Amino acid sequence: MIFILYAALAAIGAVLHSMMRKTPLQETLLVYILVICVGVSGVLGFYGHTFRASLEAHYIGWAPGSPFQFEVACANLGMGICAILCIWFRRDFRLATVIAYSVFALGAAYGHIVEITRNHDYAPGNAGPVLYYDMLVPAALIVLTVISWRKSGHGVSPRQ
Repeated sequence: MIFILYAALAAIGAVLHSMMRKTPLQETLLVYILVICVGVSGVLGFYGHTFRASLEAHYIGWAPGSPFQFEVACANLGMGICAILCIWFRRDFRLATVIAYSVFALGAAYGHIVEITRNHDYAPGNAGPVLYYDMLVPAALIVLTVISWRKSGHGVSPRQ
C-alpha cells in the first residue's frame, strides 16, 4: 500500500508544482519520482531493513537474521540519499541516479520473480505491489530521462 502512496504523492506533487511554477511536467515529474519514490522510499527502506529487520524479513518471505538484509538496507540508503540530492544536482547526477536505481530495482524485480517461480514465495513484500513498483518506477524514470534529454536538445547521450 505504501508504494501506491509514494507514486500518488509524486504524481500529485509534480502536477501541482508544474502548474503553479509553470515548469515542464516531464522534468518536474522526473524529480518528484526520484525524490519520493526513490529517495523517501530508500531512506525508509533502510530504516525498515535495519531497525525492523525481522518484520521486513517476514513481509518479504525471507528468513529473519540474514546479514544480507543490512547490505540491502545500505543500498537503499545510498540510492535514497542520491535521489534526494537530485533536487539540487541536475542532468548528469540525475542520470547516474536513474541508472543506479534502475539496475538495482530491475534486478530486485528479477529476484522477486525467481523467488515466486522457484520457491513459491507469494509474501506481500515479494509478489505484491513491490514487484510492480520495482518494474514501473525504473521504467518511468528511464522514459522521463530520455524525454528530458531530448527536450533539452542534448539527445539521449550526455556526449551529444
